[in-house]
Amino acid sequence: MKFSVLICTYNRPELLDRSLNSLIDLADEAPDEIVIVNGGDELADKVVENRCHTASRRKIEIKLVKTVNKNLANSRNIGLPYCSGDVVATTDDDAEVFPDWVTFMKRAHQEHPEAGAVGGIVIGTNTDSLVGEVADLITFPSWQEPQYVRTLPGVNISYKRHVVEQVGLQDEELFRGEDVDYNWRVQHLGYKIYFDPRIKVHHHHRPTIKAFLNQHYMYGRAYYLVRRKWPDMYCVYPHTISCFRDVLKVGNCLAGLVYEPLRASRKVSSLGGQLRMLPMIFLAEFVWKGGMLMEACRETQSNG
Repeated sequence: MKFSVLICTYNRPELLDRSLNSLIDLADEAPDEIVIVNGGDELADKVVENRCHTASRRKIEIKLVKTVNKNLANSRNIGLPYCSGDVVATTDDDAEVFPDWVTFMKRAHQEHPEAGAVGGIVIGTNTDSLVGEVADLITFPSWQEPQYVRTLPGVNISYKRHVVEQVGLQDEELFRGEDVDYNWRVQHLGYKIYFDPRIKVHHHHRPTIKAFLNQHYMYGRAYYLVRRKWPDMYCVYPHTISCFRDVLKVGNCLAGLVYEPLRASRKVSSLGGQLRMLPMIFLAEFVWKGGMLMEACRETQSNG
């Protein structure tokens, strides 16, 4: 089973170097191929060049593709044709895979032929700060046991090649949420999305409160855009108000501003930790749903 990894990078050479180090030098089982799509300056090119010697000793083929940065979906679409593996994995330049990442990815694909996509846990590296702790708690989905799920983030996922060929390109109109959209299309073809908690990456979460909240605001905007594209997709709000059930769903969405942060905080073992993190969790929930509302208002104004 040939294993390809696609990484898109933009002006973060130090993080890219750490990401490649985890795949090349620290991996128990290395990938066969790493494709790096660089939409930024030449510093990233130098990082890739410096890693080529070690990669060749481990029989890893390195491919560097230059582009002009537009968004992540565009960069991935540019890089995907260069990936020749039976399994194509994606991660980000601000993530570092665990040493057994490739091994568990391969094993999950072999054991689950029905799974078009396989992925796992995203663990924060900067959890020594409050913003890092909260980001680690709520930014990426996580479960304790292996199971089928609705979607998994592009920082820790892989696809069978024949599934990629059937699904096609990622939606470049989406500035966020392109992975959610892509995974929904995988499921429309009849494949499953499989989560395995043994498949792990470390991720450098947003370091400041402003960057963290902006990230969740943008996620909220993307949530609305993806659900507008796929009206049959699972959604926290109704697309129309045509029956009493829709009214109840609106009420539940509003109530979620309170109960969702409370539910998330219950994952924290200590009461003191829960109380310390709750204000920021409430803010994240508020700006996430505010992003949805703002995107809906923006669309109404453009159509009006």
